[in-house]
Amino acid sequence: MLDTFIFAANAVLPIVLIITLGYILKKIKFIDLHFINMLNKYVFRVGLPVLLFYNVYSIQSFDEIKWGVILFAVLAILIMFFVGWLSIFFTVKDPNQKGVILQAVIRSNFALIGIPLAQSLGGINALLIVSLLSAFTIPLANVLSVISLTIYQRNELGEKISKKKMIKSVLTNPLIIGVGLGLLVIFLRGLITPLGGTPIFTLKDDMKFGYDALRLIGQTATPMALIALGGQFEISVIKPLLSKIVLGVTWRNMIVPGVVLTLAVLLEDQITGMKDAYAALIALFGTPLAVSSAIMVHEMGGDEKLAGQLVIWSSIFSIITLFTIIMIFRGIGAL
Repeated sequence: MLDTFIFAANAVLPIVLIITLGYILKKIKFIDLHFINMLNKYVFRVGLPVLLFYNVYSIQSFDEIKWGVILFAVLAILIMFFVGWLSIFFTVKDPNQKGVILQAVIRSNFALIGIPLAQSLGGINALLIVSLLSAFTIPLANVLSVISLTIYQRNELGEKISKKKMIKSVLTNPLIIGVGLGLLVIFLRGLITPLGGTPIFTLKDDMKFGYDALRLIGQTATPMALIALGGQFEISVIKPLLSKIVLGVTWRNMIVPGVVLTLAVLLEDQITGMKDAYAALIALFGTPLAVSSAIMVHEMGGDEKLAGQLVIWSSIFSIITLFTIIMIFRGIGAL
């Protein structure tokens, strides 16, 4: 039991510590608001798109996809999105906060915490399933996040943003472009691969300097995003936002993993490959809110203070919730 708690803490505490560093640097005036805004722009427009491209590109092929598990994960995200949408209609009044909380329902820290978490829980087999899941769920989560943040926005005249502008927001979102390019490259790589052979050309083997450069750029995204998030953190805003923080964290840390993972267990015998996918599904649905969600809110509009608080508090409470989830699954022999 202690080992499980230490494992969950080790997965989350580095994030909390780097956020704390950003907060301290802002307090001692080592960084200012202008610097933080520039960090946010870099992370959203360069660092995170490159990281997502790199993660998707690293998938070898789609030949071993377990379509039942993929379909389950995609449908679960869509169902939770619409249930969250209905719930927020009755529980949140401020339009600038509605999209922020709705984003928290469907967007987990899959790339940064989930992937290493799944590998630790299930080894190489879990890592393969996570990689394949990411190719489908990361684009879906990003598209739904853009929709979440635009459906409640209004233009200068107080009118709702048109569907045309919403579609444009989705297609031009840097994170979606990064994932889309990764999927395109995998598709093209498959076309030029001889039947049963190795690819004729790959970045990793034939342009290693470019591949390594992308990896290094992608690695800058997480620490920069966390430092910027810490610099934006204000203790004074917790009280007026407390009810919304509790709502968002409850959705992200408790309702979503509770509902989806329970369904996964109940449908184990009906879905091929589900028994081998629990580690990956815990990583997808049980991890805290993605750091990139706060960056996206900052860039697209919305209550960025609430977005930052949700990232921080969902990360802190995930130490407890991940510990609980892992203990339950170990107890029933699923891990």
